[in-house]
Amino acid sequence: MTQRFTFELQATDDRARTGVIRTPRGDIRTPAFMPVGTAATVKAMLPESVRATGADILLGNTYHLMLRPTAERIDRLGGLHRFMNWERPILTDSGGFQVMSLTDLRKLTEKGVEFRSHIDGSKHMLTPERSMEIQRLLGSDIVMCFDECPALPADRARIEESMRLSMRWAERSRDAFGDRPGHALFGIQQGGLEQDLRAESAEALRTIGFDGYAIGGLAVGEGQEAMFGVLDFAPEMLPRDKPRYLMGVGKPDDIVGAVKRGIDMMDCVLPSRSGRTGQVFTRRGVVNIKNARHQDDPRPLNEYCTCPACQKYSRAYLHHVFRAHEIISSMLMTWHNLHYYQELMQGMREAISAGRFADWEAGFHAERAQGDIEPL
Repeated sequence: MTQRFTFELQATDDRARTGVIRTPRGDIRTPAFMPVGTAATVKAMLPESVRATGADILLGNTYHLMLRPTAERIDRLGGLHRFMNWERPILTDSGGFQVMSLTDLRKLTEKGVEFRSHIDGSKHMLTPERSMEIQRLLGSDIVMCFDECPALPADRARIEESMRLSMRWAERSRDAFGDRPGHALFGIQQGGLEQDLRAESAEALRTIGFDGYAIGGLAVGEGQEAMFGVLDFAPEMLPRDKPRYLMGVGKPDDIVGAVKRGIDMMDCVLPSRSGRTGQVFTRRGVVNIKNARHQDDPRPLNEYCTCPACQKYSRAYLHHVFRAHEIISSMLMTWHNLHYYQELMQGMREAISAGRFADWEAGFHAERAQGDIEPL
């Protein structure tokens, strides 16, 4: 078992890349999609079920875990991996994004962010140093710098000020992280939609030096066209020999477009959240299982899908259990969505390795454009 964190780029096809991140807790095949386990669980899923979908790594949420059950308690109980029964790699976010969304409950200074818990109103202070301490107590394999992320649209002066604060916090995060063999620290590029600010941020991060680099401040209201506009230049500003992580993305076509532009890692709550609300992702687009057209349909969601929901249950049954608010509805549809996302990643990895990503992408869009199968 390797004791170091390394990244090996194995093939490229135009700007799309495939490779492997090696960690002491196992390999992560890239491009990788990370299911989100906000509060030490991927909602409605057992950890072994998440692994069965093909996931190599999960994301945990610093903000939620620091408030409940607390990082100190998780540490006393043997760390986050043991606590949640997931022995493979875990990436934890810094808590910055969640704290920034508490606009009415927080106070931002150079030192960090003072905020009130959304659970009980108790006061907390999150700084780069505290964020590194919490993530160390959790024992995560990939640690994210503490940063500030303004919602878009925002004026240039606000974005510039925020980006430079994040770069100062990145340096403090690096100092506080210290030397932790086998664990990685990722810097986060900011700068909104501004190319020159993104370049300034990337330069600052490269000077500090990180094990991987994230593109932050996207998927915050700017729309797909604007996001792709930034991804046309931002990944190339970051070191070629380190993983590139696009935070908080996204819908299947967002993911494909991001990989096409050189992204290696992504995360999003969408497949699990959509599963709980009756939205199912398939090769032929999104299916709303709540619609009455499914109530007498004996066919599976997708005849080619190998997940339990498609192999063993009909659309009529999935429609019924969703309408009846049965827990199995969330379980089966979340499993299907996570399976579909991992199948998507595997398809892209294989296409990049074979040098046929453009053909694969054309097929992906063509199949989705067909829409769902005709009603019976």
